[in-house]
Amino acid sequence: MLAHFHQYQHEQVESGNRTAGESQTEDSVNKDAEEYFGKSMSEFDANVWETVEHEGNPIQRRAITIDEVVAISVPEEPTDDDPDLPGQTIQVRTGGDETVIPQAEIVEVQDTNPEET
Repeated sequence: MLAHFHQYQHEQVESGNRTAGESQTEDSVNKDAEEYFGKSMSEFDANVWETVEHEGNPIQRRAITIDEVVAISVPEEPTDDDPDLPGQTIQVRTGGDETVIPQAEIVEVQDTNPEET
């Protein structure tokens, strides 16, 4: 299966006047990626956080996509999830590996090889 999640965290900048959708690098760098880095952003494997609004406050969100998912679960034991942020801890199993994603919400889970009935 292919699973797509949104993960949230508190904003990592000190400026209190940011708005939803505003990029952190936009304040300091006003060049396109190819000019600044010498290649297109699609060539980088980077975690890109965007600023979104949650209950009137700016927070950060990133998209996570995981392929070859075998199972998705929520831990029974209490976790350190922040009640001021959306989401909760989600466990994702892929083959023999297990990934824990704190402060996450499931966006979509899709069977990449559906069997015909």
